[in-house]
Amino acid sequence: MSTTAHALTFAPPAALADGRRNLVGLDRAELEAEIVALGEPAFRARQLWHWIYHRGVTDFAAMTSLAKSFREKLAASYVVARPEVSVAKQSIDGTRKWLLKFADGQEIETVHIPEEDRGTLCVSSQVGCTLTCKFCHTGTQKLVRNLGAAEIVGQVMMARDALGEWPSPPDGRLLSNIVMMGMGEPLYNWDNVSKALKIVMDHEGISISKRRITLSTAGVVPMIERCGQELGVNLAISLHAVTDELRDRIVPINKKYPIAELMRACRNYPGLSNARRITFEYVMLKGVNDSPADARALIALLEDIPAKVNLIPFNPWPGAPFECSSKRAIEAFSQIVFDAGYASPVRTPRGQDIMAACGQLKSESVRLRKSQQLAAAAETAADAAGQPQ
Repeated sequence: MSTTAHALTFAPPAALADGRRNLVGLDRAELEAEIVALGEPAFRARQLWHWIYHRGVTDFAAMTSLAKSFREKLAASYVVARPEVSVAKQSIDGTRKWLLKFADGQEIETVHIPEEDRGTLCVSSQVGCTLTCKFCHTGTQKLVRNLGAAEIVGQVMMARDALGEWPSPPDGRLLSNIVMMGMGEPLYNWDNVSKALKIVMDHEGISISKRRITLSTAGVVPMIERCGQELGVNLAISLHAVTDELRDRIVPINKKYPIAELMRACRNYPGLSNARRITFEYVMLKGVNDSPADARALIALLEDIPAKVNLIPFNPWPGAPFECSSKRAIEAFSQIVFDAGYASPVRTPRGQDIMAACGQLKSESVRLRKSQQLAAAAETAADAAGQPQ
């Protein structure tokens, strides 16, 4: 399926249930068109942009630099909405996870990871996932639909709400970086993801630099160059295997875009340099992809690509078909890659106690919902049979 056909098949809902339109997710030209249609001068759109994206205000009545009559028009036809927070959890390591519900009842998860020198928000792009990577529990969930631009930007704004970061601070931010590494494949939702990230990068609003945004893809090769040209964000590749035979099995998109094509697209990524390296993500699977020979093959694949390698200890789940590589195997693999001149840090698992680690998103929520459904079904059956529960 092409990226265009994919976007049409799994499109997000067009409007809110009450008929009002959410102004979040409109780009500058769209916002201006809405304001002019209300009979207001175009410059009002810039004022409104400031209130929505710099100050984070959701109540039109509080936008005091706007005329009262204009605010009343806005309130009658529009909202400035965030996703609803269904569940919020915080890990013992400070990681925060939110289960977010959208207007049609669909849910996704967003994770904030605090570190000494930054705070990174892991943002989702789809409800479920279009891919079926065998080591990723999130990937076992059926794709429902793409997220709209409002739903993607809304994750950032919701996190800003929770962190108390309005107006947008110039520096020292708790939310300083964004990684498109949550649920879904971002390049299969290109129109909405690119629109949302352009809004997030706008210097008069949320103003997160493209150098602080990383988009991760499992390898949608035709879209990689476009990503670099139109967004210029950092690129991360979910590689995880060094042969087509293995990658076909554990990252099935490889059957469509094999490793040679993927690496060629990486070499041609616009703006690539030693200062702007591609990150290759590599989950460590015991006895599958973690041998010294695999490490040396990885080095060969990376030739002439300014790159770093993130080694990710596998995060298991009940019934998972893999085990995590031993600490010794991971360290040996990392050393071989490092000795070849590539940074190869081992990612420290974060938020494992709240199922917020890599590959775990929404898995806990899905299991909980299934158990609740089973309990409700059992209760209904008992009632129908007239039996004590």
